[in-house]
Amino acid sequence: MLIADIARTSGAVAGTSGRKAKVTALAECLRRADAGEAAIVVAYLSGELPQRQIGVGYAALRDVPPPAAEPSLTVPEVDAAFTEIGAVSGPGSVARRRDLLAALFARATHAEQDFLIRLLAGELRQGALDGVMAEAIAAAAEVKPAEVRRAFMLRGSLGPVATAALTDGVAGLRAFTLKVGRPIKPMLAASAPSIDDAFAKLRAEAAVEWKLDGIRAQVHIAGDAVRIFTRTLDEITSRLPEVVEAVRALPVRAAVFDGELIALRPDGRPHPFQVTAARTATRTTKNTDPVPLSVFLFDVLYLDEAPISADTPGNAEDRPAVLDATSDKPGGVDGPPSERPTATEILRGQARSNSTRPAPSDSAADASTGQDRSSSNGPVGADGAEQSPVDVGRATGSPQDIGGGSVLGGEPGDLLDVPGVERNAALVRVVPEELRMPRVVTDDPVRAKEVFDEAVAQGHEGVVVKSLDTPYTAGRRGAGWIKVKPRHTLDLVVLAVERGHGRRRGWLSNLHLGARDPETGGFVMLGKTFKGLTDELLAWQTEKLRELAVREDDWTVHVRPELVVEIAFDGVQHSPRYPGGIALRFARVLRYRPDKSASEADTIDTVRAVAPVLD
Repeated sequence: MLIADIARTSGAVAGTSGRKAKVTALAECLRRADAGEAAIVVAYLSGELPQRQIGVGYAALRDVPPPAAEPSLTVPEVDAAFTEIGAVSGPGSVARRRDLLAALFARATHAEQDFLIRLLAGELRQGALDGVMAEAIAAAAEVKPAEVRRAFMLRGSLGPVATAALTDGVAGLRAFTLKVGRPIKPMLAASAPSIDDAFAKLRAEAAVEWKLDGIRAQVHIAGDAVRIFTRTLDEITSRLPEVVEAVRALPVRAAVFDGELIALRPDGRPHPFQVTAARTATRTTKNTDPVPLSVFLFDVLYLDEAPISADTPGNAEDRPAVLDATSDKPGGVDGPPSERPTATEILRGQARSNSTRPAPSDSAADASTGQDRSSSNGPVGADGAEQSPVDVGRATGSPQDIGGGSVLGGEPGDLLDVPGVERNAALVRVVPEELRMPRVVTDDPVRAKEVFDEAVAQGHEGVVVKSLDTPYTAGRRGAGWIKVKPRHTLDLVVLAVERGHGRRRGWLSNLHLGARDPETGGFVMLGKTFKGLTDELLAWQTEKLRELAVREDDWTVHVRPELVVEIAFDGVQHSPRYPGGIALRFARVLRYRPDKSASEADTIDTVRAVAPVLD
C-alpha cells in the first residue's frame, strides 16, 4: 500500500464528524492493506508510530526538501525508514537522522509530506480513536465489533488484532487469550460528584474501596517468576524488587492481579505522588535513599491456585505459602494470620508497611531482579511481536520462567467474565489482608461516606464504589466502577506552554490545557494555568515540554499532546473565548500523570457533565 492511500484516508476521516463515515473510510483503507501491512496502517491512521519515538524533533520537520511529483512511497518502506532513523545513536546522530529523514521526504509528494509531518509531530487529529478504529477493523474483516473489542482487551494493541481479523477472521480473534506475562488494558472507573450519586447509579449493595494516590500496577506471577506492568503496559519489574518479593510469597501457581503501588510515610499517609512516580520512571534521578513502595491488590484476573507439592520443581522451597507462619518474607507474612496487620491498619499508620525491605539503588535493582525487559516501546515491539507470555489457557506441565516460553498445569482460571464478588472471593483466598485494598461491602451510603472520609483524612484520593456483579471490562470506563473524590479534578492534556517572565523567566510556565474530543480525535482547550507549580515542577516540565515541542512563536511553545496533568478547579463557566464554549475557573496543577496516556485523559463531554453540578 502507498502512503498516499493512507494520507487520502486520513484526510477523509478528518473531513467528517460522523462516526459512521469515519468507520467506513477507515474500513475501506484496511481492506486494501496486505496482511503484513495491517498493523502499521492501523498505527499510522491512529496517529501513532509502531516505534513510538524516533528522535525527530520539530526543528527537523521545518526544513524538508521539495516534494516528489508522483507518489511512490510504500508503507513498508516508510516503516523501515522510521526504524532506521530511530536506531541512530552516538556522535553525529542528529545530523545522520536529519539526512535519513530528508532522503525519505524527498520521495514523498506534498500531500504525503504533510501527512508524515503531522504523524511525526503528534498532530494527526482526525478522530480515529481506539473505539472508532476497532469498529473499522470489524467492518473490514466482516466480524462483530464485540469480537474485536475483546481481542483488543486481551492483546492491548489494535495492530496485531487487525492482522488477525483480516487474515483469519473470528478464529484469529478468538486465538487471543489472557496470557500470564502479557499485560492487558486495566478497567477504568467513571466519576461521580458524591457517594450518594455513586450509589444512585449502581442502585444496589456495592463494595467501597479506598482510592490511593499511587500508581496502577498489574502483577503477573508464574511459578517463581514475577512481572509488573504499568497501566500503559510498560514493564517495571526490575525497578521494584521489594514489590516482587512481597507478591512472590503468595500461594499461587499462576495469577494476574490488579492493584496499586504507593510510597507511604511511617504514619500511613502517602508521600507526594512524585516520590511514588520516581520509582517507576524510565529515567530516574540518582537517589541514594529511594523510598520503598507498598502494594495493595484489589482484583484478580487469572488464578491457578492448585496446591504446590514438595516434589514440584522450583516451588516448594523457593516459594513459601502465604499462610506459612515460619516465613520471614517481607510483605508482612511473618506471623500467624491473627497477628498480621490489615491494610487499613497499615494505611492508618498503626502497623508497618507491607513492603518494608529498603528500595535498592539503581544498580542493586538491576542485580536483584535481572535486566528490565521494559523499554520505551512497551511490551510490544515495532513488528507487533510478543514478549514470550505464558498461554495459561492451553499450556500444560510445570511452571517455569515467565519470559521463557513457560507452560503451566491445572485448569484455566480466566476470571475476566466472572462477577466482581466472585473475583474478590478468589482474591481473599490467596492474598492476605495486609496486601489487599481496604474494602467495605454495604448498601448504606452513610457507611460508605465513613469509608470515604477516613480515606481522605489519611491523605488519599477518595474511594471507588464497585458493583458486585460487574465483569472486568478491561480498557473501558464503564458504569460498574465509580470513583468519588473530595475535590473536582480533571486529567487534561498539555497542548502548549508559554514562556515565563519575571521570577519564572527561563522556564516554560503557563500551561494550555485541553480535554479530549471523542468526535474529532483532537483536543478542546479549556484554559491556561501556572498556579500550583512548584519550582521543582517548573524545572521538570520545562525539560519535558521542550522534548515534546513541535513549533514555537514569540511567546508560546506548541507540543505534541502527550503529557497528562491532573488539574483541580472550582467551577466551569461559559466562555466564548474557547472553541468548546466553556472554561475552567481557578484551575491549578495538582500533579503530572506520567502513568497515563493522552487517550486516557478526560473528554469534553465529562467536563460538560460536571458543569451543572458546579455552576
